[in-house]
Amino acid sequence: MESAIARAIGLQGIDPIALLWSDDKPKGALMFKSNKWGCVMWLVSSAARGKISAVDRTTAGCYGGGVGLGFGNLYERFPGGREGFCYFLSVGNEARPGGREIAEEVKPYLTTESYENFLHGERYVKDPHLVDKFILELPIQDIPARFVIFKPLKLVDPKKESPRTVIFFVNPDQLSALVILANYAREGNENVIIPYAAGCQTIGIYPYREAERKPPRAVVGLTDISARLYARKQLGGGNLLTFSVPFEMYLEMEVHVPGSFLERPTWQNLLRAQG
Repeated sequence: MESAIARAIGLQGIDPIALLWSDDKPKGALMFKSNKWGCVMWLVSSAARGKISAVDRTTAGCYGGGVGLGFGNLYERFPGGREGFCYFLSVGNEARPGGREIAEEVKPYLTTESYENFLHGERYVKDPHLVDKFILELPIQDIPARFVIFKPLKLVDPKKESPRTVIFFVNPDQLSALVILANYAREGNENVIIPYAAGCQTIGIYPYREAERKPPRAVVGLTDISARLYARKQLGGGNLLTFSVPFEMYLEMEVHVPGSFLERPTWQNLLRAQG
């Protein structure tokens, strides 16, 4: 499946990615080892470089990754339960009753950074109470499929496969163009959202939710600075964000490339300025 949008916004060397649900794993797909730590954005970035990757309920890499891709509320299974996660994302578990003991139990399974964050907190949210509110507002769901597949869009056969979401890695100029295109043929001017969420959640459960909304909206992501580290290592440079579109909306945007601003001098000049 070729993308008129990708050509028009000047994507080079970073493919648009199709996110699919499937009960079958593609042969040779990259996966994390079962119950081992990893960041889902590493697999997504690999797909943007032309490789197919897959995730199931035991290979999501972390609890947040499982939540983000639609494998239920795995925060309940976090060391120390949901409360342990609420402290992890905020002030840390060290001072919480039993927190240090739990940290020592799980230390062999954590990276040094994860262990330190468990004790002292990632500090992305001010306090545990607000983290609990954050969880309540997430569009958590349990998808009816075994695998989430990340596949370069150009490898998708539209006669056999129907992506749930199309994901772009884009620089600020390209993001600007996609925001304009998302609103180009729509009423209203809020057809793109930027939720506060993990990198995997902005390519997974948020676009899943938007796919059920009429009309669906696109989701800007990779504002998660932890995920940015992994994507940066894979894709190079630090100026990329994600733009995730429910497939129905993607097809709508594709149709509107011809005759739009993408063919006019302002965009063409900006594109040339990027080299």
